Amino acid sequence: MKAHQVIHNGQYRYSCDVCKNTFINKCSLKTHQLKHSGQRSYACEVCNKTFIHKCSLKTHQLIHSGQRPYACDVCNKTFRLKAHVMRHQLMHSDQRPYACDVCNKTFSDKWTFKDHQLTHSGQRPYSCEVCNKTFIQKCNWKRHNLIHSGQRPYACDVCKKTFRQKSDMKKHQHTHSGKRPYPCDVCNKTFSQASDMKKHQRTHSGERPYACDLCNKTFIQKSDISSHWRVHSGQRPYACDVCNKTFSHAGNLKKHQLIHSGQLIHSGQRLRPYVCVVCNKSFCQKSVMKQHQLTHSDQRPYVCDVCHKTFRQEHNLKRHQLIHSGQRPYACDGCNKTFSQKGNLKRHLFIHSGQRPHACDVCNKTFSQKSDMKKHQLIHSG
Repeated sequence: MKAHQVIHNGQYRYSCDVCKNTFINKCSLKTHQLKHSGQRSYACEVCNKTFIHKCSLKTHQLIHSGQRPYACDVCNKTFRLKAHVMRHQLMHSDQRPYACDVCNKTFSDKWTFKDHQLTHSGQRPYSCEVCNKTFIQKCNWKRHNLIHSGQRPYACDVCKKTFRQKSDMKKHQHTHSGKRPYPCDVCNKTFSQASDMKKHQRTHSGERPYACDLCNKTFIQKSDISSHWRVHSGQRPYACDVCNKTFSHAGNLKKHQLIHSGQLIHSGQRLRPYVCVVCNKSFCQKSVMKQHQLTHSDQRPYVCDVCHKTFRQEHNLKRHQLIHSGQRPYACDGCNKTFSQKGNLKRHLFIHSGQRPHACDVCNKTFSQKSDMKKHQLIHSG
């Protein structure tokens, strides 16, 4: 009873001589000191992972056995640890007993609350030893380390594709099941993930909550800002291991690599597997085919707020808006002539280089611009 009463009177009589943490009893201090000694006496017989405490080993072994003995009595979700089911059940009770004294945001569990408080302090206590990137949460730091190690421990049991994170593997598995349980309440489009549905809904609301600090361009998703930053920095971190061509986005590199893999080539011809159901025109990429299909519809959803001219594609609207702003952001290094469009600058550069990359397949006459070559070919067609 005396040992128990110490909990209430707040007496912490035992102090660690390494980190100065204090403890109520001597047993807790000894258990803690094992962290500093590096001693990990308990090893898993399946994967050889070692632990300081026997109870930690027992909890870990449930991963291999698949046992999840604790079930939520509201939704029947199961857990390996009793503490986890208790934390989960707070979601159903609407209890959020932990309140941030800075922004008054409330939390259902103590650990999420503590992580949140670090966002105000600026502390990022977990640092990657390889690239020095820092993290607020230990779990994010551990996930990040998998990037450097190359480990992808979670495998889809259908197609064997591997993932660094279990959550990503579960999201992927929806592609096999066909489940899309989250519908948009505006257009009824369905999604396999709630987060994807929420992002989609911003296309209806017009909400673009993420802004670039340099040019104030706004985005629907936070990840889009990271990609956009490369426009300002000039970074092209993704390189083809065959021809060394570089790209600013991983998706563009993957599309390019199909050329080398032969997946887009058959009998010397480039494959165009995506076909428009209206005019049978074929395309290499599905996204380009979808943009093309707008030419058959009357939809022109993008409107210039100056002259009210409408466009089928957003990038055409943005290009048009440069006329009103007077911006000509692309400059020739040779003569300093400026252009509103990158494509016009590239065509202009042929003047300085002398390149004439477009050749007539009848008489082999060459041209610096494709449009001039097409005009010329009318001579042969009569």
